[in-house]
Amino acid sequence: MSVMPAVSGVSGVSGARGGVPGVSGASPGLSGASTVSGVSGVSGVSGVSGVSGASEASDEVGEVGDMPAPLAARARLFPALVAVYRAQLSRARVARIPLLFVATFQSIGIMILMRGVVDGGSEARAVVAGSSVLVVAFVALNLLAQYFGQLRASGGLDHYATLPVPPSAVVLGAAAAYASFTVPGTAVTAVMGSALFQLPMTNLWILIAVIPLSGAALAGLGAALGLLAPRQELATLCGQLGMSAALLLGVLPAARMPQVVSYARDLLPSTYGVEALARSFDGQPDWWVVCADLGVCAGVAVVSLAAATWAYRRAAVR
Repeated sequence: MSVMPAVSGVSGVSGARGGVPGVSGASPGLSGASTVSGVSGVSGVSGVSGVSGASEASDEVGEVGDMPAPLAARARLFPALVAVYRAQLSRARVARIPLLFVATFQSIGIMILMRGVVDGGSEARAVVAGSSVLVVAFVALNLLAQYFGQLRASGGLDHYATLPVPPSAVVLGAAAAYASFTVPGTAVTAVMGSALFQLPMTNLWILIAVIPLSGAALAGLGAALGLLAPRQELATLCGQLGMSAALLLGVLPAARMPQVVSYARDLLPSTYGVEALARSFDGQPDWWVVCADLGVCAGVAVVSLAAATWAYRRAAVR
């Protein structure tokens, strides 16, 4: 009996709050509470589900946005080589024509000076062949070493490193452009030297093989020197020393050299191109020996261009 007043007291309090006396006041209060709790429950559940749905959608959008864009396919070697070759040839055509005249006049002047010392025979053939290949050495070895040294010092290698082209295409394209740029000067020097020393011009077609093979060997060496030199000044110095070696060891007759110097001459890549061109001035050339000299020149060209490609990769990542 003591419990009931407590319950009715609670009901009365609830009724007082609801504004209606008695038990009926508790009912609206309870029903109101249940209604509020029901609404809040439903709205809470729906709110949570809405927020979770929006977050999942934003996560999906974020994942899609974070995915890197697919890179372009890497260019093949031959198309990339042709593109680099054309670009380098057009650049050299504008900037290197005065230097080509200098190289040609230098070789012609050397032959004129040697004409007062050498009369004919094997020495005259060596002078003409060495002076002709010297044009190739001046451009392919000296100028290409300076070009790659300047390119490395100025940060120009970063431009080629961002392009989707193989490193070998950059080296081969530049070497081919500089080597082919020497064709007019080498041909003019060989013709004028043959006329000056009264040598036969019948086999001057051998220049078709001598120029690209000697040019490739010397260009690979020049590119490697320019890329491996830590400073631009050292690259220029190495190019000048290489051209001087081609001058002294290629133009001077081998028969008058000391034995030690002859060994150094055998290590010079252009020596075998000079020997092949000099043998072609004979009345009856030994073509097997000429082909052997050109084969050695081709082997040296492969090795030097491979070394230049390795030097380019090494310089591009630093």
